[in-house]
Amino acid sequence: MYNWRFIQIFLVFHLLFFVLEPVSSQSWDGIIVTESDYQALQDFKHDLIDPKNVLKSWNDTGYGVCSGSWAGIKCARGQVIVIHIPWSGFGGRISEKIGQLQALRDLSLHDNVIGGLIPYSLGFLPNLRGVKLFNNRFSGSIPPSLGLCSLLQTLDIGNNSLSGAMPDSFSNLTKLLRLDFSFNQLTGSIPFSLTQSASLVFLDLQNNNLSGSFANFSGENGKGLSQLQVLNLGHNSFTGSIPSWFGKLSGIQEISLPHNQLRGIIPNEIGNLSGLRELDLSANFISGMLPISLSKLKKLSVLDLSQNNLTGEIPPFLSELPNLDSFNVSNNNLSGSVPFKLSQNFKPSAFDGNSQLCGYSASAPCPVLSSQAPPEAAMPDKIRHRELSIKDLILILLGTLLVILLVACTILIFCLLRIMKTVKESKKSQSAATKGIPPNAEEVEASAGTEGKLVHFDELKVFSTDDLLCATAEVIGRSTYGTVYKTTMENGIQVAVKRLREKITKGQKEFFTEVNALGKIRHPNLLALRAYYLGPKGEKLLIFDYMPNGSLATFLHVHDANAPIDWGTRIKIAKDVARGLLYLHTKVGITHGNLTSSNVLLDEHKIAKISDYGLSRLMSAAANANVVATSGALGYRAPELSELKKATSKSDVYSFGVIMLELLTGKSSGDVANGMALPQWVASLVKKEWTNGVFDVELMRDQSVAGDELLSTLKLALHCVELSPSDRPEALLILRQLEEIVRPESDAESSGEDGEAMPSPTALMN
Repeated sequence: MYNWRFIQIFLVFHLLFFVLEPVSSQSWDGIIVTESDYQALQDFKHDLIDPKNVLKSWNDTGYGVCSGSWAGIKCARGQVIVIHIPWSGFGGRISEKIGQLQALRDLSLHDNVIGGLIPYSLGFLPNLRGVKLFNNRFSGSIPPSLGLCSLLQTLDIGNNSLSGAMPDSFSNLTKLLRLDFSFNQLTGSIPFSLTQSASLVFLDLQNNNLSGSFANFSGENGKGLSQLQVLNLGHNSFTGSIPSWFGKLSGIQEISLPHNQLRGIIPNEIGNLSGLRELDLSANFISGMLPISLSKLKKLSVLDLSQNNLTGEIPPFLSELPNLDSFNVSNNNLSGSVPFKLSQNFKPSAFDGNSQLCGYSASAPCPVLSSQAPPEAAMPDKIRHRELSIKDLILILLGTLLVILLVACTILIFCLLRIMKTVKESKKSQSAATKGIPPNAEEVEASAGTEGKLVHFDELKVFSTDDLLCATAEVIGRSTYGTVYKTTMENGIQVAVKRLREKITKGQKEFFTEVNALGKIRHPNLLALRAYYLGPKGEKLLIFDYMPNGSLATFLHVHDANAPIDWGTRIKIAKDVARGLLYLHTKVGITHGNLTSSNVLLDEHKIAKISDYGLSRLMSAAANANVVATSGALGYRAPELSELKKATSKSDVYSFGVIMLELLTGKSSGDVANGMALPQWVASLVKKEWTNGVFDVELMRDQSVAGDELLSTLKLALHCVELSPSDRPEALLILRQLEEIVRPESDAESSGEDGEAMPSPTALMN
């Protein structure tokens, strides 16, 4: 009897399934969400304000919750495991009933306007691994109950209005990797239990009202924070000195402690941090001299020690740090001469405010010590009043004639050498016409006695003018600005040479000023201008490093189908380009204006480098307008631009959004479907909830790809190609969100181990 009853229930259930199946647009295993989870979701929806009607798919029947029909919900075996609805304009608050979702692993509601208290019941979710509530309006204190979530890996509640002290209950969070409480109003000191974490990789508490010292951070065994890579405690009220145990943070890459009340000296142990890339100790009360151990930090790219009480001279070894591209020691008590290379690489503002420092600008020259002649009063009277005799006059005349003769001989020898050199250059110019970079017709007729000028921006001049002009060359690209050659010299050195079209460049004086400014720009994700050549008849060559993996366009769209490009490589390229773009916009004030996948080059390690930045400064206005029009034809031009308007940082962001769409879809920006450009085509599929049809088939076949990461990246790309420039994010926000997308969370959370479908993308277009 029991078995027959079971069969009846089973048949009724499946009948309901077939009747209700049309509500779902995705495959469903037939498992209905539990009553407890369904009720919790209804309460969750009730307490939110949804002005964009993002949750319209959350129907009252409860069917379809686990089929993928409910926006942002992901299930496993009838229980909700993910709520992922960022960037949706939600207001209201989060219901305490969320504590009923006992299987919940990930809660992502960042970039909304949700307020109220953070639910205390979150701490009673035994499977919770990620809480991402940053960029909202939460207030009140941090619930101590969060310390009960022993599986928690990511806790990010930055940029809210949290207050009070940080709870001392985090000692149970032995798997915590990322903690971000930045931009809140927290007070008190950092809990000792947190400083003893052996798992924490990222700790950001900047812009709060925290206080205390670092004296007890490492504990008695000195193993606290042993895995830490990023430490950001800036804009607080920390006191005391920088402890020597900082030198034990072997994996640290960024230490940022600006705008605190730290005193004492910079400990020598800082030099043990071989992986350190950024060190910011600005706006404190640090004293003493710069330690010589800083010379060991070969990966250091950012060093900011401004607004302190440092004394002594700037050590010459700082000039030799190979990756240093941001440096500031302004407003200290430093003295002496600034090392020449530092004065050339960084603006005077990096050294201002040191009254005894010199040699970094024309307004702060170093004094010249000249030998003093004995005063006239000390000369013997016989020498002072002696009259010249006839013998003296004859000797002076002979000396003068000898000098004239030597000068005449020197001029004659110089003229002979110039004639010989002109003949030699003429032969080599003919050789270059057939072997190397082809000259213009007028160059072959260059008059005798004229020479070109080769200027290197790096101290090591690895090739001469003869090497350059006699090298073999092959055309690897053409653009509105000119032609690019792969140039191989006789000693095996390979460079990329861009020959600019002469009729569209600025005059030589303006060109000289601008090109020398561009030659000083150095960043790991920008293609460095190594040298330039000005020919005798006005020809202009720009010399760059040769990138063996070519452009991103070729790498992405012409690669072997048997060697697919994985997601890790694609998202890394996106981050590289974002870092380069951020540096252009914020550090050197350059708008690219022609950012395309063809202008993103890849080195031997597939590190992306933006090329052609700043070239607009070398060109006429007509040439730049032509470039804007051409980029529009290729699908990269922002809609607000026309041939008569100048590019802006927001139009660069639009171009970057198109590049991200290329990485996600595998399609070229020039590919169109039904007459639509790539951004419009992607948006049309997302609007129809055919998101799986957007992504490159290579990504969909990659079992390691996390669906949430793809959807979040797609959301960001669509944000970048918004029609209105004001709706597009700045480069800084883009980079932060890209870094948020791929986090060191567990594989189980992102790999879909329970066979769930990818979350519905209904919220993408809102």
